[in-house]
Amino acid sequence: MSNPEQPIAPDQPVIECDLITRTYNEGPGKLTIFSDISLSVAAGETVAIVGSSGAGKTTLLNLLGGLDKPSTGHIAICGKDIHRMSEAARARFRNQYLGFVYQFHHLLPEFTALENVMMPCVLGSVSVRDASRRAESILSEVGLGARLDHKPGELSGGERQRVAIARALVNEPQCVLMDEPTGNLDEQTGEGVRKMIAALRDRLGIAFVVVTHDMGMAQSLGRVLRLEQGKLVEQLAG
Repeated sequence: MSNPEQPIAPDQPVIECDLITRTYNEGPGKLTIFSDISLSVAAGETVAIVGSSGAGKTTLLNLLGGLDKPSTGHIAICGKDIHRMSEAARARFRNQYLGFVYQFHHLLPEFTALENVMMPCVLGSVSVRDASRRAESILSEVGLGARLDHKPGELSGGERQRVAIARALVNEPQCVLMDEPTGNLDEQTGEGVRKMIAALRDRLGIAFVVVTHDMGMAQSLGRVLRLEQGKLVEQLAG
């Protein structure tokens, strides 16, 4: 069994996909979402994935995060084939090396911002004291140091999304996967989130893979890839 605690080589790509295909059974035949996709994401790089609705962007993101398995091909995260791990080992690995942010923040409504951000640490067996310290630090980093004790219902949409981003960052992952992180926000708030992603990437050296329908946001973040007709192609600037 793979050991998620083994050290990661400093020059190892954060994500490396080799000819992955995802198909689903559909009646007597098969539905191919995409095929033979290869992708490499370096440490500290931001990759935006765009494409029409139904193109398979979220499916691809779920594969990269180990939430789904490719039908064929291999995916390595920080040099580890997470699909060869046990379910328990894969969950521990995701918690340590990956962060997730979705269009809808998925915060626990009964917990404060601080408690929501502490959750990945506590699940990773970090002491409550250390988890609280880490959570307070990253919430301050995203501009919410004065909102620690507020519950999600007491926060604006942009503040809730920043809490979700803080939660994704609290374990200092190698990569954060984002599915339409500004899709439920107004233009001004979404622009604030985009700037924060770029600043955190530059300051912390974390890689980001961002699925978005917003081409302006995609082009401002870094490399842009378009998923269309089952293939992933480089989107040229302009």
